[in-house]
Amino acid sequence: MVDHKLASRSDLELMIGKDEKILWKGRPNKKCFILEGIFNPLLPFALVWGLIDSLVLVGFAGAAVASKEGGIAFIIPLIFILFHMMPVWIYLTGAILTVRKYQHTEYIVTDKGVYISGGLFSYTCEMKPFSELSRVNIHRGIIDQMIGVGDVVLTSNNVADMYGGVRKSRVFPGIRICDIPDYQNVFTLIKQLQTDIYTDTMYPNDLRPEENHGYKTKYKGLE
Repeated sequence: MVDHKLASRSDLELMIGKDEKILWKGRPNKKCFILEGIFNPLLPFALVWGLIDSLVLVGFAGAAVASKEGGIAFIIPLIFILFHMMPVWIYLTGAILTVRKYQHTEYIVTDKGVYISGGLFSYTCEMKPFSELSRVNIHRGIIDQMIGVGDVVLTSNNVADMYGGVRKSRVFPGIRICDIPDYQNVFTLIKQLQTDIYTDTMYPNDLRPEENHGYKTKYKGLE
């Protein structure tokens, strides 16, 4: 028998544990997400590359028309230019497939951590517990400011692993909750959760039993 409640939940929601409480969930603003996919850093490079190749192609076309061989002399240069314009095709493909990437993007904040899904051809889900986060920031690009949305950026410094007996620090690149209209509220929520839970993990603020029979503590900071 089909459980309709489970069937109506997204793949990201299905990752949430039974003992977790969803405090916020959302998706990026579609207009901003697509515009950022179009006006990305590759756009100027693709325009210049495409313009130069187009001028070269026009030159080859003029030479082919003037020659006795006509269109036959134009075939090889045309094939070469089409391959040479690969950066342009890569940019156009990425811009067109932004809609598909948007469909895979979802964000959830629980009382245990932050869940993010995404991907273009593949679908990936990532979870970061608050105990591993040390900084929460807000970022707003030009398009974000025009539309009235923002990004919440989560990062941490993990001092780390042992390589040949030498301890090295490892910087976690971070995850982003992008293009959401209520970015300020989400920032405040995550900051409070991160501060409370990270502090409690590093410096316990309540007496704890000598033996730990499993993590069963319930966070009551938002109740």
